[in-house]
Amino acid sequence: MNFDFIRHDVNAQKTKSRYRQLVCNSAASQGKEIVINGKAYLNFSSNDYLGLNNHVEINKALQEGADKFGVCASSSSLVTGYHYAHQALEDDICQWLNKPKCLLFSSGFAANLALFQALGKSEESHFYLDKLSHASMIDGAYHSKAKVKRFNHNNIEQLTKLLSSANSCSNKLIASEGVFSMDGCQAKVLELANLAKSQQAWLYLDDAHSIGVIGNEGQGSNYFADIDITMATMGKSLGTSGAFLTCNEDLHEYLVNFSRHYIYSTAISPAIAWATRKSIELIKKEQWRREKISELSELFTALLSAEVELVTTQSSIHAIIIGDEKKALMVSDKLKNKGIWLTAIRPPTVAANSSRLRVTICASHNTQDIKYLAQSINKAIA
Repeated sequence: MNFDFIRHDVNAQKTKSRYRQLVCNSAASQGKEIVINGKAYLNFSSNDYLGLNNHVEINKALQEGADKFGVCASSSSLVTGYHYAHQALEDDICQWLNKPKCLLFSSGFAANLALFQALGKSEESHFYLDKLSHASMIDGAYHSKAKVKRFNHNNIEQLTKLLSSANSCSNKLIASEGVFSMDGCQAKVLELANLAKSQQAWLYLDDAHSIGVIGNEGQGSNYFADIDITMATMGKSLGTSGAFLTCNEDLHEYLVNFSRHYIYSTAISPAIAWATRKSIELIKKEQWRREKISELSELFTALLSAEVELVTTQSSIHAIIIGDEKKALMVSDKLKNKGIWLTAIRPPTVAANSSRLRVTICASHNTQDIKYLAQSINKAIA
């Protein structure tokens, strides 16, 4: 049989309790509820942090965008796919984050690959990645020609030593996440920015889980410091889809000319771009969404029993460490029986023996939801 490793590898996943399979959500509006096989669950695994998915004003803007520009861009941005909707969204993002230039991508994964592969065109480039960086950042870095080193999570001292040992190198890029997707902890943004400046390096932050949630207007990591290059996705807090990079004029021009992911991909839907403008408008003015997440997160932390190993964070993401894959799946199943959808996160997404429940608290949840969640987790883990 051709490619006979396929069945072997899938069976190995099952044996190690790491098997994954698709589930179809049939809820009319995701919100805080998910419907699987006809059964409704309270959803604590969504990345719709601000509860903007299916927002009536964003939906209206989507329809308006489709009427004005069509649903499909119909070609790459460098042929005829770059619409006024794209340009208007880029301008809004630049104003929001106080950046010179912005470039739109189909996904955060594509944007991360594009950036690392474009800047890593030669061995003269040096990348320094936090060890908990997203898979797309790691793939992009290691599939480039750059020299790659990874520093222990949020370890500024070790990063400083690594940078100092390569002091003669001119092309240095520090890369991290604004909020880490599996732990919910934040990068030491100001320290990283100051270090990058002192070492004449660029700082690149993946703000997929920061944008919209962090800052007085949801600016993410740019609320704390001026980040050289920011990537953020639009399919989480912004409630639409796609991603963007912000950068200076020179890098923008370089990516337009040399980034294969940008040059050879159909531009994102102009209707989606138009809808995302409305998302940003709402995010900037509706601070109550961020305040609600903070209040519910504090309540959740306070209600958990001492036996629950919770990673302390200031974000929407709250990791409950279980350890063993089988036990994580067992606890997740117990919660499903209680009407709670909480996915068990297992290796290789996280390190061995650190399987967990990744709780996401969103602005669409309420106090009763959080009380029921904490009570159910306490019973399931006891």
